[in-house]
Amino acid sequence: MIVRQPLSLFITFEGGEGSGKSTQARALQRRLLKLGIPALLTHEPGGTPLGNDLRRWLKGEGEIDPLTELLLFNASRAHLVSEVIRPALDGGSIVICDRFAHSTIAYQGYGRGLDLALIETVNNIATQGLRPDLIVLLDIAAEQGLKRKNLRDRFEREEIAFHQRVRQGYLEMAKKDPQRWLVIDGSLPRKEVERLIWERVGQLLP
Repeated sequence: MIVRQPLSLFITFEGGEGSGKSTQARALQRRLLKLGIPALLTHEPGGTPLGNDLRRWLKGEGEIDPLTELLLFNASRAHLVSEVIRPALDGGSIVICDRFAHSTIAYQGYGRGLDLALIETVNNIATQGLRPDLIVLLDIAAEQGLKRKNLRDRFEREEIAFHQRVRQGYLEMAKKDPQRWLVIDGSLPRKEVERLIWERVGQLLP
């Protein structure tokens, strides 16, 4: 059981390549800080020195089999939760994370084809049962999102069918848990997306 301060919130941003989630995560943090609300922004994989080392392996050009991918992502995640996310939440901050456990379900599960029950088990171990209060999904057609990217890392260079499976996985997860997921059309103008996110986040603030 994870005990948190009453004012803390854990918000994660999810989406396929080029969805704009990183931009919106930064915008949300800036808005909260301007209001004097403690807000920490972190990301996956990474967010710690160990995580950043793992990120270079995961995003690099070498081949990594799906099971190894799953374990490396969760090694980074476990360290991030214990060293960054939980201490910040326990201190009463809002924590915004650019990708979290649902990315692994979407990419390694729906995208790579690993068993979803296996992924859930490994994810739960790494997160120690921590779940986001709000998951913001910026949904965009795979083809449209990839046009925004430079196709530099090994995920961006995957075939289009892979990215389509990832998108479908996200939408299926959101449909099963509509109370925690906020699905926004990622092709909308940036300021409109920002407004829709703030509208929902504002409902969670005291």
